[in-house]
Amino acid sequence: MTESKVTKLVRRLIEDLSEDVAEERVVQYVIREVGAGRKASAVLSDPFVRNRLSDERIAHVLENPAVLEAVEHEIQTSYERRDFQFKE
Repeated sequence: MTESKVTKLVRRLIEDLSEDVAEERVVQYVIREVGAGRKASAVLSDPFVRNRLSDERIAHVLENPAVLEAVEHEIQTSYERRDFQFKE
């Protein structure tokens, strides 16, 4: 039995919503962890992130203005402390 076009559209909509929810949770996680002092590179390689999103979706997370602001703050803080190692 083949799926109807409506069934396919509904299935894709549900998958998209699920991906959006996962991406938003990862965005909040990245902001929280970077704000707590973890290096962005360590947070992005964290199993919580890697198990939820593809590389393409992680790249999309990095385009989020709030994530960019958190990373910019990490860089500014690193320069103020003269800690130029952006990897753990």
